[in-house]
This record gives sequence, structure tokens and C-alpha cells, in this order.
Amino acid sequence: MTSPTHSALAPTKLADWLSLLETRHSKEIDMGLERVMKVKNALDLQYSCPVIMVAGTNGKGSTCAMLESIFIQAGYRVGLYSKPHFLDFNERARVNGVPLDDESFVKAFDVVEAARKEISLTYFEFTTLAICKLLADAPLDVVILEVGLGGRLDAVNVIDADVSIVTSVDIDHVDYLGDTREKIGFEKAGIFRQGKVAICSDPQAPQSLIDHALAIGADLRLFGRDFNYNGDKQQWNFGGREQRRNSLAYPSLRGANQLLNASAVLAALEALRDQLPVGAQEVRTGLVMVDLPGRFQVLPGRPTVVLDVAHNPHAAATLSQNLDNMGFHAYTYAIFGSMLDKDILGVIAHMAGKIDHWCLCDLPLPRAASSDQLLNYLHDANVTEDKDHSLHQFKSPEDAYMFAMSKAGENDRIVVFGSFLTVAGVMRARRNAQS
Repeated sequence: MTSPTHSALAPTKLADWLSLLETRHSKEIDMGLERVMKVKNALDLQYSCPVIMVAGTNGKGSTCAMLESIFIQAGYRVGLYSKPHFLDFNERARVNGVPLDDESFVKAFDVVEAARKEISLTYFEFTTLAICKLLADAPLDVVILEVGLGGRLDAVNVIDADVSIVTSVDIDHVDYLGDTREKIGFEKAGIFRQGKVAICSDPQAPQSLIDHALAIGADLRLFGRDFNYNGDKQQWNFGGREQRRNSLAYPSLRGANQLLNASAVLAALEALRDQLPVGAQEVRTGLVMVDLPGRFQVLPGRPTVVLDVAHNPHAAATLSQNLDNMGFHAYTYAIFGSMLDKDILGVIAHMAGKIDHWCLCDLPLPRAASSDQLLNYLHDANVTEDKDHSLHQFKSPEDAYMFAMSKAGENDRIVVFGSFLTVAGVMRARRNAQS
């Protein structure tokens, strides 16, 4: 990437750039693509390799990680944009599984800064354009882009994808996307393109998503109609429109919905088989080797610690099911922090019967729910204290984690969930303890 002459006023360090971008725009989220599209055109941002875009209420990260892992095993050079990050911003952009360095980001930010002129961009819009430009200018064979919020008006959607995947559609971000699956399905279907493959792995795809795909002439492929899976305890099989893959290893990612995500991945591979052929062994190895922090991630050691970014009822229901499948634990401690705009009562409804000791924490964002508010939600859900159940409040996930670790016995477990920030706080506490 050719970097413009560095402005004397522009930051020279990544951390300073990010601090500037967090405060520059008047809104944290500013829906609409007009401003982003203008800067994209000024950047002459275009790709010379296939692009896969992934949206969905839950399952986006797992789907992207599986795609990345399989393509790497097949010997391709793979670019990935995912979000949000846990500990370091660099996690958001990877080439062949390796995060890009600070210098690359600073150069990309300089390029976007020169191109935007007087156009104001949010943190997400600015960084999305910078990362998309970084990946477009790299010598890559395939690029995977994860949508942030919704689809139709998300900044990533200024890119035209060759294959678009919607993993699941459920209620989340109601202030921006609507309060029904039909409204949200239409928003997510906004990433589909005329004449291009559009995949939906939700077993009950909203009619609005199907109708939009038909209206624009996308090549829609639905789970249960155009692709499917079956299997036993040892292995599973995939069937697509024209391609079958048998005797597959289960993904190393834990969880009840991972075969739905993996099926969408294999449907995408089928769609791109002429441009990016992938062999059976490469698929098997890619599924076994895939790694994704914070998605039903069970850490080694005792007490058992589970990290899961579940932050809406759909994800909480899956987490609850996964906890049931873990086997016996004497007591379960929860470290729970959430954004205020989430369906907190809906999340609690799925988790209340699984938790003995709640450790409620504040999070470092103005739009986060306070531990006082979380306590009120638990009271509203009739969660009470007795000799075997307790409710505690903390100023941070780190403090809550240290408390839970001091109380939990060897046969207990600690479940960290509710927000990326909750999981990130515990990851930070563990890293600090090990350093």
C-alpha cells in the first residue's frame, strides 16, 4: 500500500489513532452507507480475488474461522476481517492466521485519512475501510469479511461479495434492525448480490430474506433445501446441490450449532469449487485445526473455566445446552456483564437454572448495564439468594474473576458470558496473572 505523506497532525502510533477515532465522530453507530461509499470510491477499493461475506445474529465468528482454517490448509493465502477484538486491535485483520502489525494499520489509516477529506466516519467505518484496503492490496487468494451489525447498512456492505452467508437470524440490536425475525432477516439479506451465491444456514430462514434474494436475482441456497448434513458420534456428512463430502471430522469448536455453521462453510466451498478447489483431507484437517477464542472455549485446569460471548437469548440458549452436555460440576459461578440495549431478561431466562453464584460486573462503556441494573434484572427474574445461591457485584470482570477463582472448588466451574467485554476482561486478568 502506498502511504500518503504523513500529516503532522495525524497520529504515528496505532494506539493514538484508535483513541482519536473513538471520539472524532458524533455517534458511535451511524447507520447508512453513503459516506462510506464515497470514501471507498476515493480509495479505489476493489478485490482481485473471491470475497466471502458473513452476517448473522450468532455464528459469524465460528463460520469465518472455519473458512479461514480450511483455506489455509488448502494452501491458499487468506485474508480475514473479524470483530470485535478481545485484547489487541490487531486481532481484527489477519493474513494466514497472523494478525497484521501496528505499522501496517498506521499506513492504512493514513491512506483513509487522506481519502476521506471532509467526510466524517465512525470508528467502525474508518477502521473497516482501512482493513478492507489493507486486504485488497495484499497478494491474497480469498478474503473473508465479517459483518458487524445487521448487513444492509453495515459498513462492510460497501464491498460486493462473491458468496454471502447469513448464519442465523434472531432478535438482537432491535433499535437498529427491528424487533422481529422478519425485519432482521431483511436487514441481513442486504449483503446478497444479484447473480451471486447467497447462503442461509438458519433452519428457519425468514420469508423476508428469501423474498429479497428472489427479488434481486441472487442464487439462494437454503439449509434443508439446497444443503444439509447428517452424522453420528464419530463423523458427519455434508450434502450440497452438486457436491457431497463424507466421513468428516467434527469441528474442534465446541457447541450445539457448529455443524450448522460448518454446513454453510461447505456450501460456500461448493460455490467456489472452480476458483478455489479444496480437497477432502484439507476440509477434515481445517475443521480439526480451527480455533476461535471466546466461543464456548473451555480452558484447561481446575476449576473449569468456560468463556462464551453469548449476549442475546439465542446464544444464551445454546450456551445453556452446551453447559448441560459438560457433565457434573458441584457449583457454577457466572461472571456476567452486558450491554444495556440487550434483551437481558431473555438471556437470564435461559441461564438462571444453570447458575448457583452470580458475579455481576460493570463494563467500561457508557452503554453497558451497571451491576446494579443487572441485579435488578435478576430480581425481576426471581433469582434469589440462599445457602447455595448468591449474588455479588463488582466494578470489573477482572475483579469478578478473581473473586470467583478464590471461591470455586476443584469440581466447580466458572462461566464467563454476556459480552465480548466481559470475556475480554477475564482474558486480560488471566494474561496479567501469567506475566
